[in-house]
Amino acid sequence: MILNAAHCTLALIDLQARLMPAIHDGEAVVANARRLAEGAQLLDVPVVATEQNPKGLGGTVPDLLRPHWPLIFKMTFDSCATPAFPAALPQGRDWVVLSGCEAHVCVLQTALGLLALGKKVAVVRDAVGSRTAASRKAALARLAAAGAVLVTTEMVLFEWLGSSENPQFRAVLPLIK
Repeated sequence: MILNAAHCTLALIDLQARLMPAIHDGEAVVANARRLAEGAQLLDVPVVATEQNPKGLGGTVPDLLRPHWPLIFKMTFDSCATPAFPAALPQGRDWVVLSGCEAHVCVLQTALGLLALGKKVAVVRDAVGSRTAASRKAALARLAAAGAVLVTTEMVLFEWLGSSENPQFRAVLPLIK
C-alpha cells in the first residue's frame, strides 16, 4: 500500500530535547523527524506530537513543533492510553506514520495501541531511536511482526508526493537531497 498524504497523520512521539543526547544516533533521528515534519507541513499532512512526563524529561526539540499542531502531554507509554491522543487524530485518515523515541518503549506501545484501534501504522525506521541499537533493532522486529509497516523517511516523502508533477515537488525535494 502506498502512503497517500490524504490518508496519513504524522505522529512525533516524545522527541524531547533532554532525552535526545542519550539516544543512539539521536542527531539523525531528529534530523529525519524534522524532514518528515517539514514535508508534512508542505503536503497538508496533519501532525500530532507527544511528550512523555514533560516535567521530568522537558519539552520537545524546539524547532520540531508548530503552534497549530496538537501537543499531548502524557505519563502512559502507549500514547493511545492517554485519551487526548486518539482524540487528536483527524477523522478519515487511516494511516499513522510514527517517528520518535524510544523505539522499544513509547513508539512500540503506541504502534501496538494504534493497531488495536484499527489504524494502519507505518514506523519510520530512520526516524525512531532508542538508547541502544539493540533495543531499536528488537523493537523494529516486533513492530513488523505485529503488523506495522517499516519505512524510511525518503520512502514516506516520495509516497506522500506521489509524482514529480505534484505542485509541492520542488519544495519537498531539498528535504530528500
